[in-house]
Amino acid sequence: MDLRSKSTVPLVISLLLSFTEQTLAQLCNGSFGDPVVLIDFGRGTDFFGPSLGNKTSYSYVTSTGPSDGSYTIEQSVGYSNQGGSWHYIKNHTPNDPEGYLMMINASFNPGIFYETDVPTDLCPNTTYEFACWVTNLLRFRGIRPNLTFQILSMDDQILQTFSTGDIPETTEPTWKQYGGLFSTPDGVNRIKIRIINNAPGGAGNDLAIDDITFRACGTKITTSIDNIPNQTTKAVCENEPISLSITSSTEGSNTLQYLWQTKNGETWRDLNEETNPQITINTSGLPTGNNEYRVLVAEPSNFGAPACRTASAPIIITVKPAPQLSISSNYSICVGQSQQLELTGTDGTYLWTGPNNFSSTLKSPTISNAGPNEAGTYQVIVTSNGCTNSIQTNLTVIPQPVAAVNQPPAPICYGASILLEASGGNTYKWSPVTGLSDPNIANPIASPTNTTTYEVTVSNGFCEDKAQVTVNVYQQILANAGSNKVIMEGESTTLDGTVSGDNLEYFWTPSKGLDDPKKLTPIATPLATTTYTLNVASLNNCNGATSSMTVKVFKKVIIPNTFTPNGDGINDVWNIEALQAYPNAEVKVMNRFGERVFSAKGNFQNWDGWYKGKSLPVGTYFYWIDLHEAGQKPLVGPVTILK
Repeated sequence: MDLRSKSTVPLVISLLLSFTEQTLAQLCNGSFGDPVVLIDFGRGTDFFGPSLGNKTSYSYVTSTGPSDGSYTIEQSVGYSNQGGSWHYIKNHTPNDPEGYLMMINASFNPGIFYETDVPTDLCPNTTYEFACWVTNLLRFRGIRPNLTFQILSMDDQILQTFSTGDIPETTEPTWKQYGGLFSTPDGVNRIKIRIINNAPGGAGNDLAIDDITFRACGTKITTSIDNIPNQTTKAVCENEPISLSITSSTEGSNTLQYLWQTKNGETWRDLNEETNPQITINTSGLPTGNNEYRVLVAEPSNFGAPACRTASAPIIITVKPAPQLSISSNYSICVGQSQQLELTGTDGTYLWTGPNNFSSTLKSPTISNAGPNEAGTYQVIVTSNGCTNSIQTNLTVIPQPVAAVNQPPAPICYGASILLEASGGNTYKWSPVTGLSDPNIANPIASPTNTTTYEVTVSNGFCEDKAQVTVNVYQQILANAGSNKVIMEGESTTLDGTVSGDNLEYFWTPSKGLDDPKKLTPIATPLATTTYTLNVASLNNCNGATSSMTVKVFKKVIIPNTFTPNGDGINDVWNIEALQAYPNAEVKVMNRFGERVFSAKGNFQNWDGWYKGKSLPVGTYFYWIDLHEAGQKPLVGPVTILK
C-alpha cells in the first residue's frame, strides 16, 4: 500500500544519496565465474518499461504509485525532492541511467509474485550462486518486506530455498543483495526462479528488486605476480618493459583445464594460446592503463560452456605512460646569439645536460651568448608519475661572417660612378638600392646623385654581418644667368646671376659693359643689345655649367615738339629719327578736339602736317607713340605746327 497520502506520515526524515550494501553470504569457498544469468528488467528512453507478462500474478501499471497487488517497471522510485513516504532510489544496475527496476506494492495476501524460466543452460552437477538486489522503499516503520527465493527444476523440483527475513527500513535509500548457493543435480541444466511475498500488504511492504544473477562457484584459485604472495597488482612504465610471471594454483582436482584472459577496458578477451597455470607477460606490448589478467578453470568436459567455468580474481598490471616529449631535432644559431630549447609535452621534473658542463632543471632553458663551446648535443630526462623519458637535440653554432667594404678615396662628381667592393660572405644585399647597378652582388657600381650611405648585409648562408660605406657626391653645378633685361640707350641694369655646387668659380662673358665680370650680380651698361653668359667652373674637375641672358638696349627716342611745314626746306616735316629702330612702332596724332589727324604703324614716315589733302593750321597737337617693345610705356606729348 502506498502511504504517501497519509497525513500521519512524518516528512522530516532526510533523504540522502543512494548507496549499496551487500549482505549476500559468501558460502562459496572457491572462485566464482562471470554472471551467466542477468535479469535487470531492461532499459529504455521512456521512464516506464514494458510489462513482465505472465512472469508475475500482480497487475502491471504505468504509475509512480502502484496500489496493493500491483507493480511497475520504471527507472527510479520516489521523489528526488524528498517528498512522499518512499525513498528516492534509482535502478541498481551500475552505469545504466536508463535501466529499469521492478517496483512492487505487495498484495494483502502473501504468495508468489514473480516466477520465470532462466533462459540460459547451466551445467549439471555444478554449484552456482543465486543473488538478487532488494530495497525496502519505506522511509519510516511499517510492514517490512519478507521474501523467499526458490530455485526449481523445470519439473518444479525445489533445488534450493533462500529467505531474506524481514527487510528493515533504512534512513537512507539502500540496495541489499540476498541469495546463496545451490547445486544443479545430474542431468539438470535448466531451472526457474520463484519469488514469494511472505508479508501481508497494507501499511508498508513496498519494495523494489533488480539485477538477479547466477554465477558458477568452483575450485579455489589463487594468483600472484612473480610468486610473491598476495601481490596482485604491478605498476610499470611504458618505456621500461619488463617480463612478469603470473602464476595460479587451484585446490582439488588435478584434471582441470585452464584458459587465460585479458582486458584493457570493458570486455575480457581469450588468450587462446595460454592454457597453462602460468603465463609470462612482456609489458613492452601492453597499452597504457590497467591491463587485467585472469585464468578460467573448469573440468575438461565442461570447459566449453561459459556457464560452467570459474575465474580467478584479476591480476592488474598498470602501464603508466612515459612522458610524451617533443623538441626540434636541430637548432642552428650564430655566434653570440641565444637559443631557447623549446620542449613540449608531459609536465614533470627536468634534468638537462649538454656541452661545456651545461645543466638545467627548467623545462625549456635558454643557451645565451652562444660560442663554439656551446655547440653539441643537449639531452633532457623528464620524470612524471614515476616514469622517465628522454629526448635530445643538437645545437649548431655557426661562425659570424665579417663584413668589409672599401671606402672611396674621394668624393665623386655629380653624374659620375664608383665601384663598391664588399667581402666576407657568400651573398650580399645592399640598401638603399637607389643608384646601384645591382643590389645583390658584392661589387655593384654606384651612381648616386646625392651623398649616400650604403649598407651591405653579408651572409654566409645562415649568419649575417653588416658594413657601411658613404659615397660623397659633389653637388651638381648649376648656373642661372637670370631673366633678360631691357634698358634704354645709356641706361644701366644689374644682372641676377645665381650658381650652386661645391668649390666653384664663375665669370661673365663678354666682359664689355660690365663693371666686374667676376661678380654674380655685375652692373651692365652695354651700348647695344648684348647677350651675357654666366660661366661656372668646378675646382674639383667636375663638369661646369653655363647660362645666358640678354640685355636689350633700346635706341633713345627724341621727339621734336615743333616743326614748320611752310615749304622753305627747313624743318618742313615732323621727323622722329629713332623710330627707325622700332619696326613695330605705332604713332597717332590728335587735334585738340581728339580727332586723329595722323597715324602710322611700322616703317614710320615723316609727317608733313597735312590732313585730308590740306595743310593743318598753326596750333598744338598731341601725339601717342607705342613702340611695342616689352617694358616700354607709350610715349605721349604735344607737338606744335608753326608757319
